[in-house]
Amino acid sequence: MNYDLAIMALDGLTRSPLRVAAAHGEVRISGDAAGLKELARLLLLAASADGAGDESGIELKAPVHVTADSPTLRITRTGG
Repeated sequence: MNYDLAIMALDGLTRSPLRVAAAHGEVRISGDAAGLKELARLLLLAASADGAGDESGIELKAPVHVTADSPTLRITRTGG
């Protein structure tokens, strides 16, 4: 994964945090357009990471990248 691009996306999430909630069998991620754009960037970086089976990932932690009442969200790529 491109470390510099990931740091830039995480920095963007510090300015525009997301809200993550789990209820009634679903996980809901919400936020403004800027925060969702940074999440999409992180997902693309994780999906294009080198190495099949690479389980390294990115954690979005409250209250930095997600709202204070949100659980930690970990984005990982597994398998090919």
